[in-house]
Amino acid sequence: MKIQTKAVHAGDRKKGGAHVPTATPIYTASSYFYESMEELDRVFGHEEPGYCYSRYDNPTNAALEEQAAALEGGHGALACSSGMAAIHMALLAALVDRRKSVLAANALYGATVSLLMNVMEPSGVSVRFADLWDLDAFRRAMEETKPGCVLVETISNPLLRVAPLDRIAEIARATGAAVIVDNTFATPVLLRPLELGANFAVHSATKYLAGHGDVLGGIVVTDAAHYEGVRTLARAVGPVLGPFESYLTMRGIKTLPLRMERQCANACRVASWLTSHPAVERVFFPADPAHPDAADIRRLLAPGLYGAIVSFELKGAARAEVFRFMNALRMIVRATSLGDVHSMMLYPVMSSHREISPRHRERMGIRDNLVRLSVGIEAVEDIVEDLEQALRQTG
Repeated sequence: MKIQTKAVHAGDRKKGGAHVPTATPIYTASSYFYESMEELDRVFGHEEPGYCYSRYDNPTNAALEEQAAALEGGHGALACSSGMAAIHMALLAALVDRRKSVLAANALYGATVSLLMNVMEPSGVSVRFADLWDLDAFRRAMEETKPGCVLVETISNPLLRVAPLDRIAEIARATGAAVIVDNTFATPVLLRPLELGANFAVHSATKYLAGHGDVLGGIVVTDAAHYEGVRTLARAVGPVLGPFESYLTMRGIKTLPLRMERQCANACRVASWLTSHPAVERVFFPADPAHPDAADIRRLLAPGLYGAIVSFELKGAARAEVFRFMNALRMIVRATSLGDVHSMMLYPVMSSHREISPRHRERMGIRDNLVRLSVGIEAVEDIVEDLEQALRQTG
């Protein structure tokens, strides 16, 4: 079954009686009643399927989890209250029976870096950052640190490096390390990390999966070896998503392939236009033939789909000039998110990477003149026109 069909049908229409709803209902109950204590006891003991308490499981959440696992080609999934909760759960599950050490890519979302440095390290987890695109250096770092898990983004935030996930997974597997991949930017439409050897695929469901700016949520999709560990931790920690948010995310996923195809096509045209604009110093976009990961992009990403994020640097701009440019935008939304149907722009220095020290940002290549554009489904001519008039006013 193709991913477009899975997105529409997976998770829905569970048999529960004579009447089967065509869309999954929103189950708001916190607990569930059975005719006998013996039956409830079997449900609690996982001896027969059923629901007993919504911190453990919920029918609406379960439908979303089935849908997400189907799209990612995973064994199972956990719907979480945010993308950061999902990453945290994946890290905890990966390290349960492994050395408490993480080898992370040196190109990551700022909040993920903060989670590693300010939560995981003080809890006794060793954290090291490495260039996962230099496979020889990555092998050396693996030998030196012997980490319990490797953490990487499919397409990095915000400079859009594309990781050689299959080779990273092969190297990690040889040492027994689990591989966690944040697949938010790519979505399963572009790439499915578990099919390349990863153990966890994590999403901020707030972004492309839900797609309409009305959900805060996250999802962890796992292989068979880690699924029960994630569920056991979730029952203890309780990071679960609410059923209404699960319903909205599930509804959003039904149009995910359509939205991603349109957004990727728009992003290609926007990136090409920006490349030739005199006020733009540099454009970061995976379709660029000169992209440092061009060979891996051709090998790993779905043909013709390069993601819908375009990052670019304004020529000679400092913070004041960036603010002037963004304030001049009339249609593109100035907001701290991405993946919505409307185009959005963010200033990483001020938002996504605000908590990262200036020196660390500089090492990551995130300069003060960089902006990140999440391209929406609008007519691409209107997106370009808004950028043009804003760049004209800035100059």
